[in-house]
Amino acid sequence: MNIEKRLSKAKTALILEHPFIGTIAMNMPFIVDDNIPTACTNGKEVRFNPDFVAKQNDEELKFLVAHECFHPMLEHTTRRGERDGFRWNQAGDYVINKLLSDEGVGKMPQGGLLSDDIYNAGNGTSDGIYNILPETPEDGQGYGGDGQPFDDVQDGGQTPAEISQQQAEWKVKVSQAAQAAKMMGKMSAGLERLVGAVLEPKIHWADVLQRFIVKQRTDERSFTRPNRRFIQQGLYLPSITGEVLGELAFCVDCSGSIGQDEIDQYAAEIIKVAEDHKPKKLHIIYFDSEVSHYDCYEQDDLPVIKPHGGGGTAFSPVFQYMQDNDIEPVACVFLTDLCCNDFGDAPDYPVLWVSTHSDEAPFGEVVKMEL
Repeated sequence: MNIEKRLSKAKTALILEHPFIGTIAMNMPFIVDDNIPTACTNGKEVRFNPDFVAKQNDEELKFLVAHECFHPMLEHTTRRGERDGFRWNQAGDYVINKLLSDEGVGKMPQGGLLSDDIYNAGNGTSDGIYNILPETPEDGQGYGGDGQPFDDVQDGGQTPAEISQQQAEWKVKVSQAAQAAKMMGKMSAGLERLVGAVLEPKIHWADVLQRFIVKQRTDERSFTRPNRRFIQQGLYLPSITGEVLGELAFCVDCSGSIGQDEIDQYAAEIIKVAEDHKPKKLHIIYFDSEVSHYDCYEQDDLPVIKPHGGGGTAFSPVFQYMQDNDIEPVACVFLTDLCCNDFGDAPDYPVLWVSTHSDEAPFGEVVKMEL
C-alpha cells in the first residue's frame, strides 16, 4: 500500500475510533515530502517523509497522525516566541505523547518522548516542561532517535496578525471537532477537559515569571580567558563564559490586603528563581505605602522571605528607593494585588507585575496569580 493510502487509512481509523481527533485530521492537508527527515507541521499542513512513514506500523502511524494534529491544536506553532525551537518541540512532545497514550490512541513510535515524572514536574504544560528541560543544540540532530522528538514544529506565521489568525482558526476547528465527537457519543472526559483548556486557556503565572527571568540573561565576556580564535590575528578579545543573569529586584507587597497564602507563594517562587538562575545579586524590597525593609543576597545565598509592614500601598516609593540606593536591576518583579494608583514613572528596566487581583498597570507586563 502506498504512503498516501496509508495516511488516508489512518485518518479513517481515527474518525471511527477517536472522532474528535479524526475530525481535525480530516481537515488538515497531508503532503508526502522527501526533503524532511521525519514529519513536520506549521499548523496549516502536515508533511511526512515517506521512508519514515514506511517504518511505522498501522498503530504507530495512527499515533503519529494524531500527534501532528495536536501540535497546532495546543498552539505549539503559534506560542514559541523567542524560545529555542528544538527544546520547545521536546516540551510539546512530552505533553502530546502523554495525552495520546492516556487516551489509547494507537501506539507511540519507538523513541518518542514520554515521561510521567517530566510531565508532572512541568505541571502538564509545554511552557512548564520547557522551563525544566536542559538546553539542547539547535542543529536538529537526533530526530527519530531514542528519547527525541520524531517530528518538527514550525512557526505558523511571521507576524502577530498571522499568529492570531491561526490561533482563531484552530479554536473553531477544535470546537467543531468536539461537537462532532459528542454527537457520536465518543468524547472522553480527558479530551473534554483538554478542549476546555484550549478554548479557555489559563496561564500559569509561575511559568510566565520563569520566562520573564530567562529573557534577562546575557552572555558574559571575560578577558581572563581570551578568545583564542582571534589571538593569531593580534586581537586580544574576551571569551564568552556562558549566559548569566544580572541583578534582580523582587518587590514584595506587604500591605494589609496581602495574606499569608500570597506571601508563601511569593517566597516559594523567589527561592526557585535564586536556586535555578543564580542572579548576580537578588534585591528583596518589602513595601506597603513606603519601603519597610530591604535585603540583598549574593549569588550563592538562599533568600529568607519574611513580611514587613502592613499599611496601605504605593509603588512609586519603591522605584525611588532603588534610584536613591543605586540599585540597577536587569529586571524588577512586583508581587502584589495591584490595588493602588500610585505607580510613579516607568523605569528603564522591564517590570513584571504578578497580581492576585487587578490585571491593569500603566507600564510593564501583568500576569494574574491563581490562588
